[in-house]
Amino acid sequence: MPSSAATERGTLTIDEVAVALGIDRGTAYRLAKTDRLPVPVIRLGRRMVVGRVALDRVLAGKHVSSLIAAGSDGRAA
Repeated sequence: MPSSAATERGTLTIDEVAVALGIDRGTAYRLAKTDRLPVPVIRLGRRMVVGRVALDRVLAGKHVSSLIAAGSDGRAA
């Protein structure tokens, strides 16, 4: 479960995404590296993170395509 500091950030690490999705850490990294996670991956140099809003929407059953159309932060333009 993410720490209280993680709940305040706008992004999640791939490890945190793996926990939220209930998948293995290695699987999450493989999916992220090949752009196959169900959410857009933000690359910061070698570091990969996922927007919290995007993951929350996927977990709530909303489609990622509408999220991408809205913008990278998940808010309507």
